[in-house]
Amino acid sequence: MSEKNNYIAAIDIGTTKIVAIVGQKNSNGKIEVLGFGKTTSKGVKRGVVFNIEETASAIKEAVSEAKEMANVDFTDVFVGIAGQHVKSIKNRHSKYIQGAENEIIKEDIDELTSDMYQISVDAGEEVIHVIPQSYIVDNETGIRNPIGMYGKKLEANFHIVIGQITSVKNIRRCVKRAGLNPVKLILEPIASADAILTRDEKEAGVILVDIGGGTTDIAIYYDNIIRHTAVIPFGGNSVTNDVKEAFSILQRHAEKLKVEFGSALGGLAPENKVVSVPGINGRDPKEVSFQNLSKIIQARMEEIIDTVYFEIENSGYLEKIGAGIALTGGGAMLKNLPQLMKYKTSFDVKLSYPQKFVRIKNNIKINETMYSTVIGLLLKGYEYMEAFESKNIKVDTMIEKEEENNNNEKEKGGFLKNFKNSISNLFDDGGTEM
Repeated sequence: MSEKNNYIAAIDIGTTKIVAIVGQKNSNGKIEVLGFGKTTSKGVKRGVVFNIEETASAIKEAVSEAKEMANVDFTDVFVGIAGQHVKSIKNRHSKYIQGAENEIIKEDIDELTSDMYQISVDAGEEVIHVIPQSYIVDNETGIRNPIGMYGKKLEANFHIVIGQITSVKNIRRCVKRAGLNPVKLILEPIASADAILTRDEKEAGVILVDIGGGTTDIAIYYDNIIRHTAVIPFGGNSVTNDVKEAFSILQRHAEKLKVEFGSALGGLAPENKVVSVPGINGRDPKEVSFQNLSKIIQARMEEIIDTVYFEIENSGYLEKIGAGIALTGGGAMLKNLPQLMKYKTSFDVKLSYPQKFVRIKNNIKINETMYSTVIGLLLKGYEYMEAFESKNIKVDTMIEKEEENNNNEKEKGGFLKNFKNSISNLFDDGGTEM
């Protein structure tokens, strides 16, 4: 990324693939994708890094491809984070207003938000995002923006995203070992939502379901505010592994069967149709029935959908969803999956793509569901940078100060406190439109 040329770069470190992207805002304020690189992910399982060297090497490869395509150089990147270690909680906090005539000012909101980064979490965990939900002034509820109001007591409801410190540090370490500077880690379902959801969908109530290789990410919006997030440790690879074990075939053959011949509805698969799978090391090939294949796929997808539905119920917004489910991610391309999800959840289900929010240059084919997250990371990166450009804070200063404070988790004050506060309403509200 270059401040001079206004480049922004992002990396999606997934279980099956690693994607790097670089973009630039044009004179019309539209984000243009200039370069794109993709490589097979190595060293990542269910969104968690377990081999630093392999992951760093794959990141380098994807970034090199993106740089070459865009003909630009960059080191600063925004990085997605998900994985089975991520969880979310709700919390309420309050303070008494001390200002003149008890007028609520931005610093009061910043103080409430900052305090949420200090809450007690389990050993080995840290707060990743603090997302304000609503405010209460002297028992008056449902207030979206209390600045300028008068009151003696200000309360706020927060949605807090928590992750394991070791997993977060391992992601940062991989990015640094690839010769890059991780400006900010961004929760992937929040990024994907920015890429595919409209303001109308967020207002009416919508459930983002992003099915990746190792995880399924969920984000629920209502009244333009993100209300619930979750990461389920099952995705497209779980389906592939089931096919592999059921037919005793190689992983790559199982993946090809799933993509080319599989269906999420076993009853719709042809009864008498089979496909031949090559035998291992000269052994006889195996014949796989389309219907048996699809029944195995359906069983696993029903398990994932049931877990998604549990998260919807757990959010408390089951009865408030007006826009249904927005389905995205590489795993969403499975044949007949929207129909199965609609049958299991009774929600309208739409396959959602990220092409509405960016312009594509250099004939890059990135307007597919599997790239929703990386497009969203780019959008979030611009949103994040604009917040700090207005304060004349340089990127290298941001990185240096955040890293300095990350090395001392017990002292999250000073710059990092202001650093997080200044974007609490812009970056972490989950409802900002580009």
